[in-house]
Amino acid sequence: MMVAGSPPTEHPLVALITGASSGFGLLTAVALAKQGYQVAATMRDPGKAGDLLELARKELVANAVIPLQLDVTDSESIHQAVEEIMARFGRIDLLVNNAGFAVGGYIEELSLEDWRQQMETNFFGVVAMTKAVLPQMRERGSGCIINVGSVSGRVGFPGYGPYAASKFAIEGYSESLRHEMSPYGVRVVLVEPGAFRTAIWHKGLARIVSHENSPYRERLEAVLRYSRLAGQKAPDPGQVAHLIARIAAKRSPRLRYPVGQGARAMLWGKERLPWKWLEWIVGRALK
Repeated sequence: MMVAGSPPTEHPLVALITGASSGFGLLTAVALAKQGYQVAATMRDPGKAGDLLELARKELVANAVIPLQLDVTDSESIHQAVEEIMARFGRIDLLVNNAGFAVGGYIEELSLEDWRQQMETNFFGVVAMTKAVLPQMRERGSGCIINVGSVSGRVGFPGYGPYAASKFAIEGYSESLRHEMSPYGVRVVLVEPGAFRTAIWHKGLARIVSHENSPYRERLEAVLRYSRLAGQKAPDPGQVAHLIARIAAKRSPRLRYPVGQGARAMLWGKERLPWKWLEWIVGRALK
C-alpha cells in the first residue's frame, strides 16, 4: 500500500528506526508498516521487542516489522545492522533517528561522564547513524532522514541541562545536514515533540542526579514534581508517530515540525516574549 504523495519507487520502501522497543519508536514502526514500509525496528536488546511485535500483529503488519539489534553508540553494531538491511532489501529510504534518553540534575552536580553519556547517545548516535545510511541515499538521489528532537532543543529548562544541550546540538546539526543534502534529493526533517506519555519520563526521573545536602535540592524537587505532573497529563504519543508517517510521505517537507500543545506554546513564548518574562513563567511553573 502506498500513500498519495509518496516518493515513486518500483521497490517496497524501507525504513530504519532506532530506539523502537518503546514510545515514539515502537508506534512509528507500526505506523510506517501500515503505510507500506518494510520496517527495520532496531533496539539495543531485541529481547524487548515483545510489545512492538504484539502491536504489529494486532494491526496486521507483523510481516513488515523486523526487530534488529543496534546500539547507536557502537559503530560495529551500526555497521552490522545496516549491512543486514542492505543485504535483505538493497536500500534504506527512510532513517528515523529516535533513540535517546534524558540525564537530569543541576549542572554543577553532574559529572563530565554524565554529559558524555548523554551526548554519545542523543547526538553522536544520530551522527553515526546518518553517516551509515547517507552514501546509498545520496547515490540513489532520494531518501529522508527524520531526527526526533524536542522542544528542549529550542528552550532550555532547569534540571535538564545535558538533555537540552544534546537536543540543541541536533537542531544545528540538522540545519547543516539539510543544506548539504538538498542538492542530492535527500530530505532532512526535525520533529520537535513537547511532553508525551512515553517511558522517557520514568527513565529520566530515575536518572536524576541529586545529593542529600545539595544546595539545589528544593529546586530540583520542584523540577521533579513538575516533570511528574507533565508526564501524567501528557497526550498520546501516537500523535508523534502519525506525524512522522505523514512527513515520510511528503515530497517537500519543511525543516521543523513542533508537535504537542506544550511545544507550540513554549516556542511561541520564546519567539515573542522578552526573556525576563519567559524566566518568570518558568519560575512560576516550578513553584
